[in-house]
Amino acid sequence: MNSNSGNAAGNKDYVDKGLEGAEKKFGGSAGQNTEKNRNVNEKITDAGRNMFEKATGKDVPDKVSN
Repeated sequence: MNSNSGNAAGNKDYVDKGLEGAEKKFGGSAGQNTEKNRNVNEKITDAGRNMFEKATGKDVPDKVSN
C-alpha cells in the first residue's frame, strides 16, 4: 500500500481522473471546482484502494491508483 499525500500537487492517476470526471458531469455547481474538492477526493480514492487491497490481498498498480 502506498501513502502518497503529495499526490494532490498534480499527479493524478486514472482513479483520480475518473472521480474528477464524474464530479464534473454529475456534481452540479459543486462539481465544477474540482481543485477545491481535491483533498476529499484523494481520501475517497485512497480508501477505495485500501479496501480493494485488503479484500483481494493484491496491490493496485501505481498507474491506476497511487
